[in-house]
Amino acid sequence: MPTTAASNRPEDLTARLSEVGGVGKGEALLKVLREVKNQIIGNKTKKLRYLHLGAVPKIVSVLAAVASDGGDSAIIVQAAAVIGSFSCGVEDGVRAVVEAGAVPHLIRILSYPDEKVIDAGARSLRMIFQSKLAPKYDVLQNKNMMFLLSLLNSNNENAIELAVRIIAHSCDKNEEQNALCDAGVLQRLVHLLEGSLNQRDASLGSIVAIVKNNREVAMAFASIENGKALSALTELIHDRYPRTRYLACMCLIAIGQLSCYAQDLQTKTNLMLVLVELLEDSSHVGDDSPFALLDIITDKEELQLQAIVINVVEKLCNYLEKSPIPPRRLQGILLALAELCSKSEICRCQLISPQFLNTIVDALKHVSAGVRIAACTCIRNISRSVKNLCAGRLSNEAVIIPLFQLLNDPSTSVQEASLGAICNVAIDFTAKKSALVKYGGVPLLVQLSKSIVPTLRLKSLCALRNLMFISDRIGKENIISELTIPELASLICDSEHLVQEQAMALVSNLIHGCVDFIRLVFAEDGLIINAVIRQLKSDYSTQVCIQGMLLLCNVAAGDESHKEAVLSYLIPSKAEGCSSLIVSFLQSKDQFLRTAAVWCILNLTDPAGINSPVRVGRLVQEGGILLQIKTMVNDPWLDCKYRVRKVLEQCMITQNTKCEALMSCS
Repeated sequence: MPTTAASNRPEDLTARLSEVGGVGKGEALLKVLREVKNQIIGNKTKKLRYLHLGAVPKIVSVLAAVASDGGDSAIIVQAAAVIGSFSCGVEDGVRAVVEAGAVPHLIRILSYPDEKVIDAGARSLRMIFQSKLAPKYDVLQNKNMMFLLSLLNSNNENAIELAVRIIAHSCDKNEEQNALCDAGVLQRLVHLLEGSLNQRDASLGSIVAIVKNNREVAMAFASIENGKALSALTELIHDRYPRTRYLACMCLIAIGQLSCYAQDLQTKTNLMLVLVELLEDSSHVGDDSPFALLDIITDKEELQLQAIVINVVEKLCNYLEKSPIPPRRLQGILLALAELCSKSEICRCQLISPQFLNTIVDALKHVSAGVRIAACTCIRNISRSVKNLCAGRLSNEAVIIPLFQLLNDPSTSVQEASLGAICNVAIDFTAKKSALVKYGGVPLLVQLSKSIVPTLRLKSLCALRNLMFISDRIGKENIISELTIPELASLICDSEHLVQEQAMALVSNLIHGCVDFIRLVFAEDGLIINAVIRQLKSDYSTQVCIQGMLLLCNVAAGDESHKEAVLSYLIPSKAEGCSSLIVSFLQSKDQFLRTAAVWCILNLTDPAGINSPVRVGRLVQEGGILLQIKTMVNDPWLDCKYRVRKVLEQCMITQNTKCEALMSCS
């Protein structure tokens, strides 16, 4: 091998970076830096090789040493250029440059008297600040703000673009936004919109960073030159360059979300149309545009309806037919469709067609976790349609099997999203629920109900609760055989209130309409009923108390023994010396808790019961409950008011029947 070739190997060049230096060796050092730069430009493999060899810290040391001594400008330029090349397009390169302490040295050379050095330093820093790994620049320090303003107002295009990128990267707090606004940065950025393409795009990104979630700053921007800045943004959404159009859209979205600038429906319509068109762009712009569309339509029912009118749904669905679609782009499209069908039945009907539903189901098996989550979200929102659930369109094996497979996904977020979809699909109004049970869904859901992750416990219980809804006897027995009574009692006493609610609601669905299953509440020495009463006595969560009373209400709908048991828990004997639970619930400020308590009494006072007169007597004599009921005849909550009057009517019937019986005996 020739000597010259051997001397240019990465290993040799890295070693020589430490060797060359001192008087008379400046030319040798310059040659090494140039050779390293030429090898790594556009060559990721070579960059990674040099990173592995530890070249970056050595180059930063060269820059620091030469710049501090006021040394050869050519060496400083080459060292800065090499550092910039390592930072271009390779995150590991940015990390190595930052960890080697290059940023302070590069900032320092921006004050160098040589324009070429300033340009090289600005170029290198610009590359670094394009990455999320770049350090935050504290704009609240006066000297840093002054330095930033000097860059913005300089004649060096790279220095100007660097300042704009620093702003976009480092401005994420209200204090920083306000400081930049007060310093007149917004006016300068608006002026730069007329500059080069790079300056314009970088300025748009900085405008978004400064105005985002800051009403005062957004209002200040809207008032610049009597609204000319806003007019410029509106024109830029139709620019010839896709990235410029996208960034202009992001600016208008950020300002419009603060309600300080009343965008008309036409402007918002144009934004949606532009963002849908940008899906065709092959760059990152096409990947990011559906997320911008999502920002516009989230929780905006008027805009969601408008999106349907201008065929946004149809265009997004048609794009799904293309293959392959970049993962991030596919994720964004699915999330946008999920939001559009969150409230619109028209949109759900479009997505439920086999053509598009199959694409969404295929996305459940995608390699990207983000795509899988988005597909689950789509199915969850489609299944909000009672019409689709009644038709059983989502409870077939083509949808159910992939959803259940995701319950074993390594990502907790995917498991949560899958459970969210299953919760809705489980509300199968056909009462068959065959696919959900047939393909092993119940054991998987029961397993997740024991998870250490609270959200997994919560959502798996929600799915099981919905499976219980109008399920047949076999279905209920199948679930309770997997989710045992001790486990249910444990979940009722879970550390999370939301889990407690779902566990009680599950038991309510289990015993609803089937007296035989009420015995399970009292099984194994009353594990479930005792757990419920314990929570009602000790829990300060209103929602838990509501679910507990609804559960007791269903128990009280059983036979005489069940009614007597409920009454004994709600009105302890005088010997026990405990206060009545139900009186405090009847006096609650929460209308749903009052209603649940009255409903329970309604079932206890059913005149058809043999022991009804005795129970009514206890309600009058021991608990003073009927006195409280009588004060509620004009309850402001109509549902509660109706049941209060029904209770009083039943008590009157019972008492009249008792009187008639006594008279006939005499």
